[in-house]
Amino acid sequence: MQNTRLNRLTDDAMTRLTGWLQNPWRRISLVILGLLFGNFLATALATSAGQEAELDILAAAFLVILTEAISWFVYRRSDRQAGNKARSLFAETLNATKIGLSYGLVLEAFKLGS
Repeated sequence: MQNTRLNRLTDDAMTRLTGWLQNPWRRISLVILGLLFGNFLATALATSAGQEAELDILAAAFLVILTEAISWFVYRRSDRQAGNKARSLFAETLNATKIGLSYGLVLEAFKLGS
């Protein structure tokens, strides 16, 4: 690839962003935001799928496929061996979103059961 101004600008921006995200407090805050977003997403999906009784099976199938795809992406063997920090932060945030989604759905089930 040619070393153009746009290429250098993009590479410099990614280097700075990766350096900025190396701070442990920023990493933890991004993971917590992923967890809270997953919880919000679960509540939004449960209420919108609950409006029409026809979408329950499709929403459940979509969520199972989504959680399995996230688990496959996060826990595959080649990703653990790579040791890439930016990718591992993305994987951690995605995994936290999956955990928040599962927790939110269990919480909605408890609300409906009581």
